[in-house]
Amino acid sequence: MNTQVSVIMPCHSGERYLKESIDSVLAQTYTNWELLIVDDCSNDRSYQIALDYAVKDSRIKVFKNPKSTGLPATPRNLAISKASGRFIAFLDCDDIWLPTKLERQLPLFNDKQCAIVFSYYEKINEESEICSKTIKTPKSVSYRDLLFGDCIGNLTGVYDTEKLGKIFQKEIHAEDYLMYLEILKRGFRAVNTNSVEGRYRISSNSTSSNKLKSACWNWNIYKNELHLPIPVATFYFCVYCFKGLIKFLK
Repeated sequence: MNTQVSVIMPCHSGERYLKESIDSVLAQTYTNWELLIVDDCSNDRSYQIALDYAVKDSRIKVFKNPKSTGLPATPRNLAISKASGRFIAFLDCDDIWLPTKLERQLPLFNDKQCAIVFSYYEKINEESEICSKTIKTPKSVSYRDLLFGDCIGNLTGVYDTEKLGKIFQKEIHAEDYLMYLEILKRGFRAVNTNSVEGRYRISSNSTSSNKLKSACWNWNIYKNELHLPIPVATFYFCVYCFKGLIKFLK
């Protein structure tokens, strides 16, 4: 059985943090992985930095996206198409894994109903300082649970191609949320390690920092991607907005 993990890393002009992200993969206590870095038309030294790492470690493979769409799904899908591992994991070029991430996550796939494993994570600022409390998420998540709001941090998510085949991300906003919903809609569950295994960077250009945009993206997924009836879509959207308001007020 192929127990290799394919780590998917898109990179667009990310030289400031790229080394830190790659080093966090190299530091994994679970070593059967390949790291697929796709340079998305960077205008800095990102591509060369990635190539320098690839020369030193054959597990690192570097590709160049010929044309950028401005969406992370495009380079991610290119990497997924090249991936050879049983498990697909995601790490953007400014985020960080903790060393035990893969070691703690992979055993949970022994559960036949588990197709996704995820973890808690922390938020860090542009100086790599922890800037919030641990983002704690449910122990186990079904399709209906996930409709109430995205609780799977993409930097912590891993899915099993042996159970699912390769799942690609649609070229829209909140693409990872839609991908996890489509997986769980098949009847599988997502299981949490209940441990902190990643650090998500909040920067001035983080796509998730604009709450209004995020809300619009969620509505699009409910209505146009999942094709939920309007009353049902409205119900889940209202719950999503209410939960967001509660978080803001805390």
